[in-house]
Amino acid sequence: MDTSYGNESMGRRKWRFLQGQFIKNPRRLRRHSSKPEIIQQNNRIIDRIRVAIKIGMAAERFLDSGIVWPVPEAVREAGFGISPEELAVIASNHRLLRLNHHGGVGGISNKLQVSLKEGIKEDTIEVRKDIYGTNKHDEKPSKRFWNFVWDALHDLTLIILMVCAVISVIVGLFTEGFPKGMYDGIGIILSILLVVIVTSVSDYRQSLQFIELDNEKKKIYVHVTRDGIRQKMLIYDLVVGDVVHLSLGDQVPADGLFVSGYSLMIDESSLTGESEHVHISHKKPFLRSGTKVVDGSAKMLVTAVGMNTEWGKLMSTLSHGGEDETPLQVKLNDVAALIGQIGLAFATLTFLVLLSRFCVAKYINGTAWSTEDASIIVNYFAIAVTIIVVAVPEGLPLAVTLSLAFAMKKLMDSQALVRHLSACETMGSAGHICTDKTGTLTTNHMVVNKIWMCDMTKSLSYTNDTVKDLYSVIPKNALSVLLQCIFENTSSEVVRGKDGKNTILGTPTEIALLEFAVELETIGGLQYDKHEMVKIEPFNSEKKMMSVVISVPGGYRLFCKGASEIILDMCDKLLDKEGNVIPMSRNQAKDILAIINGFASEALRTISVAFRDLDEFDSKEAIPKSRYTFIAIVGIKDPVRPGVKESVKTCMDAGVMVHMVTGDNINTAKAIAKECGILTDDGIAIEGPVFRTKRPEELKELIPKIQVMARSSPLDKLKFVEAWKDMFNVVVAVTGDGTNDAPALNRADIGVAMGISGTEVAKESADVIVLDDNFSTIVVVAKWGRSVYINIQKFVQFQLTVNIVALIVNFFSACIIGTAPLTAVQLLWVNMIMDTLGALALATEPPHDDLMKRPPVRKEDSLITMTMWRNIIGQSLYQLVVLGILVFQGKKIFNLSGVDADATLNTLIFNSFVFCQVFNEINSREMEKINVFEGMLGNWIFMGIIAGTVFFQVIIVEFLGTFANTVPLSWQFWLLSIVLGSISMIIAVILKQIPVEAVLQSIVVPKGYEPLPAGPDGV
Repeated sequence: MDTSYGNESMGRRKWRFLQGQFIKNPRRLRRHSSKPEIIQQNNRIIDRIRVAIKIGMAAERFLDSGIVWPVPEAVREAGFGISPEELAVIASNHRLLRLNHHGGVGGISNKLQVSLKEGIKEDTIEVRKDIYGTNKHDEKPSKRFWNFVWDALHDLTLIILMVCAVISVIVGLFTEGFPKGMYDGIGIILSILLVVIVTSVSDYRQSLQFIELDNEKKKIYVHVTRDGIRQKMLIYDLVVGDVVHLSLGDQVPADGLFVSGYSLMIDESSLTGESEHVHISHKKPFLRSGTKVVDGSAKMLVTAVGMNTEWGKLMSTLSHGGEDETPLQVKLNDVAALIGQIGLAFATLTFLVLLSRFCVAKYINGTAWSTEDASIIVNYFAIAVTIIVVAVPEGLPLAVTLSLAFAMKKLMDSQALVRHLSACETMGSAGHICTDKTGTLTTNHMVVNKIWMCDMTKSLSYTNDTVKDLYSVIPKNALSVLLQCIFENTSSEVVRGKDGKNTILGTPTEIALLEFAVELETIGGLQYDKHEMVKIEPFNSEKKMMSVVISVPGGYRLFCKGASEIILDMCDKLLDKEGNVIPMSRNQAKDILAIINGFASEALRTISVAFRDLDEFDSKEAIPKSRYTFIAIVGIKDPVRPGVKESVKTCMDAGVMVHMVTGDNINTAKAIAKECGILTDDGIAIEGPVFRTKRPEELKELIPKIQVMARSSPLDKLKFVEAWKDMFNVVVAVTGDGTNDAPALNRADIGVAMGISGTEVAKESADVIVLDDNFSTIVVVAKWGRSVYINIQKFVQFQLTVNIVALIVNFFSACIIGTAPLTAVQLLWVNMIMDTLGALALATEPPHDDLMKRPPVRKEDSLITMTMWRNIIGQSLYQLVVLGILVFQGKKIFNLSGVDADATLNTLIFNSFVFCQVFNEINSREMEKINVFEGMLGNWIFMGIIAGTVFFQVIIVEFLGTFANTVPLSWQFWLLSIVLGSISMIIAVILKQIPVEAVLQSIVVPKGYEPLPAGPDGV
């Protein structure tokens, strides 16, 4: 994923400076951000381990193969003949001499009591774990709850407040005695402890969520043979002696030895740093954990697991630097820096004004200084520091993390695993989705639906009568060649499961062909025996074909299968109606191409097969690509997934363009695209070879119209993504499942890998893994991404309103009447409502369907919109007017007098201020809609926080007055506070009638769709 944000902005640098000097706890703010020193430390560790690996490998040439490694008694008693240490060294250091000393791979398997064909026996697993270890590396323990409490106590402003509280207690004891003199200081300390506990609980819960998601990321499955049964299991369950099946895109799960396979190429750059791929064969059989299969397939024998591998040691030493800051957090840092500076200025001015007025009053009255004066000054300082606590919006970046964590958890339930935090919010800004066809838009459950062979076209329904008809119209010798081609030229295999039933393993296309061949063989009474394999060139998305060479009596036979047009171009002969090989004329080639296009126009995936006989063949040479005999065209049906058409329309309505990028025939692609609603009247479909020849100036005009790209290679997909990003500066999401899709997944703003069909290489390169391979799930991710962004905007609107009112009320009260109506304890409570509880309430709002009825947010759009400023200013003015009247005219209006008059008025001001925030929190649920109650009762987190805030407000006012500087209020004053707060909802309705200038986005949409208003105004 592209996460380069350029140099750090001036605002962000200021925020870092403020954070380091006096702003709230940097440990908490940066907990989920990657630290440069940790990254550098990890790089140094990796470099040292790479050097150690190379030295170990180089040292092998100087070691004597005759050195005897003792076999421990425990190993002998378990029935094994080689020690764990020696076994680990053989693969990790490429000790070929030592391997040959034990009799090669066969000798090692004998000493491990394993059959290379049947695998290990299930009843030996526990013994193998005891002797050779488990396939898990040591991990650093996660932080406990008390670690989060300790981090929260490192908040500099809270430390200053605690010092002020202690001084207040000491001075109070001297002036007012015990216990009255302790009340103010103890109240501040209790408030601080409450803030610390709530903060720690919130952070700890987030930490547990991230640990759970991190564990999901680590779940990698491999195919293993045990007791003669092929089965799928987690890599953590592997033991020494397991026979593992590797295929293109897999991660090598442990150290091991090559048993058998074809064209196996390994990327060892994660261990050695070398970018050149390594060819693995019987001559060089060493496989190491953590490396990637980039071509071919193989079976391997596991020889070392977990901490006995270099990869395990590497993983256990690396520190986890956390996630990079997301783009939204970067934006919020600039906002926070500005607010923090304003808060510092107001706090300083408030303290200076209060201190100046106090000193002037002392001078005018001619009173002497006393210890009580020290207590008053300490209280002034505590108020100033608390203003900084309230003003600094620590909750802004944390609200992003909280919202993303909540969204990631919910997306897991919707079959989407988010690997990187930033992808969740970035997906909400996606303007284009480049999706695969097979398995994403379609069900990926394929069946052979139609076949053309020997100049005959036959539809299949998989009934006995239908398949028998093939034998009546197609010569038996031709069908025999077809079966031979399918059985020999395949990467699938039939395996026996634990239930005793046979299962076909492989790609959906391979499975469909093999199922058809098995049915054809069974009904026809044929029995096919496989021949010796001489060479194989596996399928990949570049060649779009697979070829094999087998040994047959009198020579060799070559088979190839793949994209129909490519196979047809390789052929100069075909089978006639009698099954004889005849030359292919140009007209016949045109007729076959027309049949291919006819199949494709019916939304069938076409696969063609061909063969060629040779007298001689050198396995060191490449398999020829010409002079083949065309056998058949197979049409494979892959139905469109239910709900895909509706999901595509949802994207279109939301201003998100969907592009199909597939390797299939262009007619098949167009048919599926029209069925899904992707290809519209004014859109075009293009083939990859044509696309890659276009010049940049042609692309700029062409790209906005491209809705389908067929016969595309991974490089075509990469070029398409880069063109959208570089030429049009839009946010692009790309789906991929193959190893060769990794460049496009990395280059896109959001890389989406398929969980079922995707290779481990693709998943490693992706930001999001769609566990069910369903396009509709991608739309759900986009909806949650938009929800994250809009939720943060709601929280920003709410928090800025509280900030403005709290700062102005305390400052002007200090200037005019010489006291601050909101005390340190009260401000700390307001801060908790505003920061942690406010973030939890507003940042966890679930998405609604209206989010997908507005265009995506553009990269250059401001986080705080005109609509938000309208609401912030309007609500702030109302609250300032209400609180101002209470501060300056409250006593007169309510005829308050006596010793409790000031305390009663200040409590009323505090109570009214809190209820204004409670009702404004409800207002903030919708920035433009009048109905703010929709869905509120269903959000138990929001309802719980509102109810909890009101409950604790009653406790603070009625029962904790000694510590919170409040007095119990009459029911009339309680009712007044609630009424004053609820009027803010009427104010919100009035404000929403005031039109604000909408910034319209220009988005390219297909005919029939109209651009929608930009920003949250359309929600």
